[in-house]
Amino acid sequence: MADSTLVFIVLGLTLSAFVWGRFRYDLVALSALLASVMLGLVEADAAFMGFGHPAVITVAAVLVLSKGFERSGLVDVIAEQTLKVGERLILQLLVLTGTVTVLSAVMNNVGALALLLPVAVRMAREHDRSPSLLLMPLAFGSLLGGLMTLIGTPPNIIIASYRGAQTGDNFGMFSFFPVGVAVAAVGLLFIVLVGWRLTPHRQGQSSAEELFDTDNYLVELKVGEESKAIGWTLRELHEALEETIPVLAVVRDDKRRTGHAFHGSLREGDILLVEGGPEEMKLLEDKAGLSLGAAAEEEENAETADGPAEGDEEKQDSKKQDKKRRSGVDTEGLQLVEAVVRNDSMMVNRTVVQLRLQNQHGLHLVAVARDGARLKQRLREIRFQPGDVLLMQGDEGGLAESLATLGCLPLANRNLTIGQPRMLLLSIGIFMLAIVAMLTDLLPAAVALSTAALISLLVGILPLRDGYQAIDGPVIVLLAAMLPVGEALDTSGGAAQIADGMLTLGSGWPPVATLVALFLISTLLSNVINNAAAALLMAPIAASLASGFGLSLDPFLMVVAVSASCAFLTPIGHQSNTLVMGPGGYRFSDYWKLGLPLSLVVMVVAIPMIMLVWPL
Repeated sequence: MADSTLVFIVLGLTLSAFVWGRFRYDLVALSALLASVMLGLVEADAAFMGFGHPAVITVAAVLVLSKGFERSGLVDVIAEQTLKVGERLILQLLVLTGTVTVLSAVMNNVGALALLLPVAVRMAREHDRSPSLLLMPLAFGSLLGGLMTLIGTPPNIIIASYRGAQTGDNFGMFSFFPVGVAVAAVGLLFIVLVGWRLTPHRQGQSSAEELFDTDNYLVELKVGEESKAIGWTLRELHEALEETIPVLAVVRDDKRRTGHAFHGSLREGDILLVEGGPEEMKLLEDKAGLSLGAAAEEEENAETADGPAEGDEEKQDSKKQDKKRRSGVDTEGLQLVEAVVRNDSMMVNRTVVQLRLQNQHGLHLVAVARDGARLKQRLREIRFQPGDVLLMQGDEGGLAESLATLGCLPLANRNLTIGQPRMLLLSIGIFMLAIVAMLTDLLPAAVALSTAALISLLVGILPLRDGYQAIDGPVIVLLAAMLPVGEALDTSGGAAQIADGMLTLGSGWPPVATLVALFLISTLLSNVINNAAAALLMAPIAASLASGFGLSLDPFLMVVAVSASCAFLTPIGHQSNTLVMGPGGYRFSDYWKLGLPLSLVVMVVAIPMIMLVWPL
């Protein structure tokens, strides 16, 4: 069997696995690499050369520098000013989306979105507005911003590196800027003036209370003199119930202790503030002997004393049962926090029991929302997915660290802290020196940015542990594994066969029509697989097309660079889209309504600009 046929089989299976989503994309990419080695498509000695490839090193360095910007307080200064915007939606969209667009040009676009996402949620809540109107434009703005510079997005780094391998001369730091800034500016105007009207307006998601409807699920339960739970710890209570029912607080002697910090044994007279529905209440009553607390009993007695209105017995009974669940208890000071599960979170596809949230991370899981609605199933049975919004309780001091370890992004009430002025200026200075070194060809991009990242760690802008955590392992493995597979597509002749097919099909077309077709194929691919993988696969095809037409390589590579970052059609095409799905209450089908016209706008602007800046 010909090598090109084997490459098509491997890539077909790889793309199918990417779309299926059952296995993480880094594992799929690594499997594709090892399969290529075993089939003789990639030399065994060169199998892992991708881990030292300049594109991979550059991506890792950019991730560390992005984290350094966050740590130094640079982004917090910007976010603080952003919160001062008035209540007009158009102005909020312009400032928020414009800010994330600019930030994404000089730092990782997912990092830029993660920093402004809490700001957007807070702004929506302060003005009693659905976050769904702000978050999708914010995510798409982060993708547009990445188009402007070499380090804005991995596809640009990959395309620059591929050009260097083909011609001996990489694209520079600002080679992408003329086309990127035009596309970003027009895309931003489209989103702010027209596009936001195409986003769904999800009612009732503007606050944590509405999203999780907490009052409907909080109840006070009393430990009576005959309760089985006397002498039990909360851990023993959960073991006896064989269920994770959040105990948010224990009230003893009129003093309330938060559930995650209560390590003693239960006594007669203790009041437990429990989060659960009717099934959980029945379980607590049967297995632990807990009964309704004083607040609920008073409401029930008052209802009984008033007596049912004539002819309304059934209605009163229903209301009575409802009030049993609604205790109206005070939740102030319980240190509840909302967080969204990132794509690279260790929580993905795992349950609360497997993660041991309470024992290892000191966190109580209170509720989970998905697609804008609270999940009703038992907490211990929920397998977390990217974009899930979690309501959790934990120690205020270690809450941020625990969430970072788990791979969750805090959403609400983020306290903006201005970093140390010295560190802020130092981080900017180090980054600017790296840019100058790249612009003057003093150092290659990978070396210049790695040096900047190293200096940032040495001078204390970013602790070493945070530096390692900033490097997105799955993305690094994806790039390192797919680089040799992408080369195999080229060396086996597979890319040339695809290009020949396109040339034959469009033999009577002008070259600009081929650029449009290349743009559309790359865009569709980037919406179902990782955009970096799309760029890796499409680059050799673009090179073969340029060779077939006898035209310059640059415009074809630039089309791939832009289109690979246009993952606007689905929530799975890019991490930014997934991150806003839960907080915005979006559904899978919501994205194309804004994403499709935005993709067409980008294409209409990008291709003429590419042909102007990079003539055929």
